[in-house]
Amino acid sequence: MAAFTSRQNWFIKYKLYHIPFWVLYSYLLWSLEIGSLYEAAQDYFFSVYAIKCFFYVLFPALAVYFNLYFLIPRYLEKKRYGWYFLFLALTIIASSLLIVPGYYLCAWVAGSNAKKMFGLTNWISFYQAARQEPLKNTIAAITLGMSIKLTKNWIETRRRQQELEKEKLETELKFLKYQFNPHFLFNSINSIFFLIHKNQDMASSSLAKFSELLRHQLYECNDELIPITKEIAYLQNFIELEKLRQSPDLKIDFEVSGVDHYSDLGIAPFILMTFVENAFKHVSHDKDRENSIDIRLKIAQKKLFADIVNTTSADDGRQVISYGGIGLKNVQRRLDLVYPGNYVLDILRQPERFAVKLQLQLTVMELNEAAL
Repeated sequence: MAAFTSRQNWFIKYKLYHIPFWVLYSYLLWSLEIGSLYEAAQDYFFSVYAIKCFFYVLFPALAVYFNLYFLIPRYLEKKRYGWYFLFLALTIIASSLLIVPGYYLCAWVAGSNAKKMFGLTNWISFYQAARQEPLKNTIAAITLGMSIKLTKNWIETRRRQQELEKEKLETELKFLKYQFNPHFLFNSINSIFFLIHKNQDMASSSLAKFSELLRHQLYECNDELIPITKEIAYLQNFIELEKLRQSPDLKIDFEVSGVDHYSDLGIAPFILMTFVENAFKHVSHDKDRENSIDIRLKIAQKKLFADIVNTTSADDGRQVISYGGIGLKNVQRRLDLVYPGNYVLDILRQPERFAVKLQLQLTVMELNEAAL
């Protein structure tokens, strides 16, 4: 059973299942041409004409893969349309010409010549032959290959979007549950209430930050991307409110650089908040040493570099990895969905220190979106 599974995996890994597909495709195409499945089977599998048919399978298939895995990524996806259509035309011509020698090889194996069997007398008839069945077969194969590839990409994109929407909804609900829980709300409100009697200006400013925090959570984070400036402003409001709840001995450093030059960049909501909220939840409160949270955000070359470090107590080290109830696995899953192949996440957990390093490729937002 294991040997069968291994062979099956090898068969799928090297896409060997494509071979019977192209043989069947070419056979059905020839059947439609001559109007008989039986006669087509005789030509393809039980006569010397199978040599010619092999050329009809091989070179159009090679043209398809050359187009899908070389021309499209290098030229079409990079909007170099002129070069793409030029090389695609050359590929079709080359494939059509390479099919014709199959006629000569077939005649030679049959002990005859191409003139008797196929009417190929000179170079003119050679090119005329290439312009007929080989050309149509190659164009049909490339069209079919592109149709299958586009359909597959569309299905995968739809599936990924559905997973992303589901993951985003679950993440938002978890944030509302774990972050804006009654403990957080009541402590923030009580802190602001006591400030009213001590410093009304600070109380007014804190209440405005609290209102902005709630508004962002409820209304501004429903899009796939939000301006990076709004996400950072949200973090600032959250940190300022946390300062009211935390001990005065807790050292909190929050540094942002490079944002002014990249205000048109967008980021998925809640990506950064996961790590910041975790730092506050699990920061140490030891009396015999300095307790601190260090948050540094930098934007350069359309990339976000985030370094978030907090001290931890020895008995809390195992719980730090939980990320406020959401879990590291969920965070990485969301990064995989939103930024596949465009992020680097490094986690460093030590007995008295926990660090997160995140490098993220940001997306340029449309002007109307960035202006919201």
